[in-house]
Amino acid sequence: MKELIKRTLSGIVFVACVVGSILWNEYAFCSLFLLISVLAVDEFHRLVQSERALRVYAFLTTVVQFTAFFFFSLHTKTNEDFHMVLVFILEVMYLLLTIFALLDEIWNHSNHPLQNWGNLLISQIMIGAPLASLCLICYLDWHILLALFILIWTNDTGAYCVGSLTAKLPKGNHKMAPHVSPKKSWEGLIGGFLFALGAAFILWSFGWFDSIIVADRGIYTTCIFAFIVSAFGTMGDLMESVMKRSLGVKDSGKFLPGHGGVLDRFDSILLAAPIIASFSWLCYFLVPLF
Repeated sequence: MKELIKRTLSGIVFVACVVGSILWNEYAFCSLFLLISVLAVDEFHRLVQSERALRVYAFLTTVVQFTAFFFFSLHTKTNEDFHMVLVFILEVMYLLLTIFALLDEIWNHSNHPLQNWGNLLISQIMIGAPLASLCLICYLDWHILLALFILIWTNDTGAYCVGSLTAKLPKGNHKMAPHVSPKKSWEGLIGGFLFALGAAFILWSFGWFDSIIVADRGIYTTCIFAFIVSAFGTMGDLMESVMKRSLGVKDSGKFLPGHGGVLDRFDSILLAAPIIASFSWLCYFLVPLF
């Protein structure tokens, strides 16, 4: 009972911080997720037992990459050439930092220089870049950004509820990948999608997707949006489960009481965010053509 209360309270605080930052302004949201990105990347490197020097490089590359995404997103709103100059400078810095990280591994006679450097790249591709891509959605339309989080949470809730109920059937339910995540089932996947689809239709009825709806294709846009969030949110969760199984850990950390680490809390975002960012921007640029 005490664990449930702790989990509920920390969950409320977490949701309040995310939603509050979105409703406040773009700077508040991007600042919050810059911090989350740094914590998530560092959590990954702690799990793979990276040396302190590599963790410093991971911190620097995460900050530089996120800042580059931020200024690029800002440029789309202000159209200031100065912002693109900053993006170019930051990308050069990012490239140099990754090269220096490899050279440092070699010069320090590391036992596994390529593996360690690979972990740095994995942390940036798998964690840093997806979380930074949230800036693109944030500067496009805060309604789309909040819809992404609402559908992620709704999908997780629906999958848990339907999966738990079907697991009590006489023959149980059909497991998706029992060797990776024993509790995930195909019934839960379908239930999560239906919950997310229902939430998406409610938001659509209030005009939350108007900025990316092409002509009269509101229904189709809404269905695709819900499908992307549900499918890739589940895949992101499984991706993190594979990582934890490989490393032999139950939770990625202890950042949120009752919820585990930062990666445990944001795993569903890691694949859904860049896909939704791409889909939303594609639709946004198509709108004037129809």
